[in-house]
Amino acid sequence: MLIPEKFKERMKGILGEEYDAFIDALENKEAVRALRVNTLKTKISDFESLCDFDIEALDVTDGDFRFYEEKIGGHPLHHAGAFYVQDPSAMAPVAAASDIIWPGMKVLDLCAAPGGKSSQLAALLCGEGVLVSNEIVAARARILMGNLERMGVRNAVVTNLSPDAIADNYEGYFDFVLCDAPCSGEGMFRKYEVACEEWSEENVKLCAERQRDILECAAKTVSADGYLMYSTCTFSEDENEAVIRSFLEKHEGFRLVPIAESVVNVTSPGIDMPEARRFYPHKSPGEGQFLALLKRDGGERSEVSFKSKLKPLSKEDKKVCEAFLSETLGYVPDGLGMLRDTVVIADELDAPDGTFACGCALGEIVKGRLVPHHHFFSAYGKDFLYTVDLQLDDPRLTAYLRGEGFEFTVPNGWCAVTVAGIPIGGGKTVNKYVKNHYPKGLRLKNN
Repeated sequence: MLIPEKFKERMKGILGEEYDAFIDALENKEAVRALRVNTLKTKISDFESLCDFDIEALDVTDGDFRFYEEKIGGHPLHHAGAFYVQDPSAMAPVAAASDIIWPGMKVLDLCAAPGGKSSQLAALLCGEGVLVSNEIVAARARILMGNLERMGVRNAVVTNLSPDAIADNYEGYFDFVLCDAPCSGEGMFRKYEVACEEWSEENVKLCAERQRDILECAAKTVSADGYLMYSTCTFSEDENEAVIRSFLEKHEGFRLVPIAESVVNVTSPGIDMPEARRFYPHKSPGEGQFLALLKRDGGERSEVSFKSKLKPLSKEDKKVCEAFLSETLGYVPDGLGMLRDTVVIADELDAPDGTFACGCALGEIVKGRLVPHHHFFSAYGKDFLYTVDLQLDDPRLTAYLRGEGFEFTVPNGWCAVTVAGIPIGGGKTVNKYVKNHYPKGLRLKNN
């Protein structure tokens, strides 16, 4: 890794006596590999008991652990969405606001892909309220959508819109807004060599200009007495404290406020801005990160300003869906609707133009019957009347993840497949044989 000299000069001016330790951490210390338990799927204590690889608590937020395994993306608990692999510093912006986020809030993650922070927000919302997860790049929005499906999130709207469009659609709507702005990526030097190769002072300036514009859009969506979290994964003052100072000069209705003590304990204060916090790799577990929490005093609360793309079901389709839900769950959730060709469960949610997903995808109606979506099994698996529960050491679990069927004594019909009680997917049982409905794109490859 060749760290740019101009970057070194600037950081020496910022850190002074700490500079040598900082550079040593970047050049000689390994990055922390961490995960966060998904409390939508399992309890933290249950995960600790179940986990069959070494983990070590980090205490940046609830349920965060360091791990040492080389590859855990193929682990059944990862497939089940029991955890999300995430840098500790990347957990910090949401953890820093954990004291002010509660179930039922309206929340925006403006720059959300790949979905770590959105799934963290969803866990704090406990399936209640509204979570809008936006990503301007379509390919990344699809990755975001897939991760929220795996994590079993029921109440998210995944959008592929510009910050301007989000501001127009949701002006004054959200109780909490996360603006994790695209940046020059200085905080990722240790993890990604390409971040060093692509760094330049010119790019830092361009990023700072873009961040100011994005933050303006984010601020427009904050409701009366709502909160706005600004974060980046860079060390540049131009992209961090300077952006906040410029914003506060223009917006008298916003002010900096303290963050959660757990994050204060593992970070350093911002440059001439003690309320803001910085992750440095020689002092904090994780890579570079900046965050600042702002509160809006007063203002207005508004509703969405667009006509939702969700459509009501036809009488015939509604009958098919209600019969399917009664057979699988024993009840019919509120909020059935149609988004393009997909039936969704989207109670209290609306879908603007540019919506990739809304609520929980139930499935598609084909020739008068419902073909269920993987999202439905992941998000509602714990509610199923019939469950096929497999333990980590059961060879049928590996067979399932490879797309194979297996024998299991359970009544005929649709069933949720779980690993130690955690929903991982679905199947359909015929005469004690579970037919596999795990999506082909997610299956383990046969070696």
